[in-house]
Amino acid sequence: MAVQVARQEAHGGGCTCGDCPHGAREGHRRAVAAFLAKRDGLAAGEGLPAALAHSAGASRQWVSDELTQSAGAVAERSRAESTAWLHLLWHRTLFTVWGLVGVLLLVQTLTAIGAGWTAARTAALLAALIVASLLTLAAHLHRERGGVLAPVTGEDNRLSTSRAVAAGWVLLGAYAVLFLAWELAFASAPRARDALLDGLRLAGNGGLLTVLGAACLVAVAVRRTVAVRVAGQRLQKVRADRPRAGDLLTDDAGRGHFPDAQYAVLNGAVLLFAAVTLARHPGRLPELPWGLALLVLLSAATYLAGKFAEGGRPVIHSVVRSREAGDLDAPIRTGDDIEIRGAGFVPPGAQTPDRLARMVVRIGPVHVHVPLVPVPGGFTNPTDAVLTVPVPADVEPGRVEVQVVTAAGAESNRCIIEVTD
Repeated sequence: MAVQVARQEAHGGGCTCGDCPHGAREGHRRAVAAFLAKRDGLAAGEGLPAALAHSAGASRQWVSDELTQSAGAVAERSRAESTAWLHLLWHRTLFTVWGLVGVLLLVQTLTAIGAGWTAARTAALLAALIVASLLTLAAHLHRERGGVLAPVTGEDNRLSTSRAVAAGWVLLGAYAVLFLAWELAFASAPRARDALLDGLRLAGNGGLLTVLGAACLVAVAVRRTVAVRVAGQRLQKVRADRPRAGDLLTDDAGRGHFPDAQYAVLNGAVLLFAAVTLARHPGRLPELPWGLALLVLLSAATYLAGKFAEGGRPVIHSVVRSREAGDLDAPIRTGDDIEIRGAGFVPPGAQTPDRLARMVVRIGPVHVHVPLVPVPGGFTNPTDAVLTVPVPADVEPGRVEVQVVTAAGAESNRCIIEVTD
């Protein structure tokens, strides 16, 4: 007991060891605070070595290297926190699953007062126990990836809207079939058994089957579409630190995304309608009106169209010599700064400093890392539309190609510039 108390005290409060969930979270928080303090201090000119103060290029490179190292430490802490958070999450998902079973038991008990306990109530509880047990097994097998949330998490470590919607319909369908199976097992009269079997006929379940099939097909189509577009560099994907509930309604940058939001909200509403229908008419599968089924299909079409339309490769529009106040107009020479203007240089989800530091510009045969230029509250370089990099001395005079490689690994078009002696 004394050893356990000592461990709790060692891993509580301000623990930053990284070996426990609380320590990983606290360590990440402190690393972020240290990075922000360093960024704002360097932006104000504090901590710059006196030997570099006379050279703008050398001081900028030194500041960028310092921020890159600090951002790497923050990213390492973030990965440790994500691992610890996922380890805790699978327990929380189990609490949620079995909590819902408890809520169902409570509702069944309260509604049975006066009306009496029926075989349908027993069948509903048994079906819920089977589904919860299967989810528990799946959560245990995927406990390192978030438990129950692992099947609905995409390859980019974000919750997938299409998979979550499909999973919701599959769970409702499995629960409804198990519910009817138990009712059929408890039915003693031939007429009751015939009525239950009639509830499984295709005539009244076309809407439900259409919606279930469409949701599953959309999930498969979206995965294939995203994989093909990423492989062809027509879509930039950056891996997230961890899945979040907001991923169901937002894009990779965390901004509200209409196609995802409308697809999740409409399917959630229709799914709730189907669950209420099953509760009100327990003798058959949820009967969805064709009007609701068509509404879901229109929502799915909008969602798929949004997936086809999003993304794009980085594009260079022009490259010019960067001119400071008081400079004379001149051609590009080695040692000069060039300004690359275009679009798509910072893909969604790559706004963190460690990912910004991974951007590279190819100038001829030389790979130039884009320097981080801090200002209080953020960075002025790089941005999504403008990059500023120096032309290194290793670049030979003449016509050379300039190309941008983003943090997602996507390559832009090539732009030719003339470098003079």
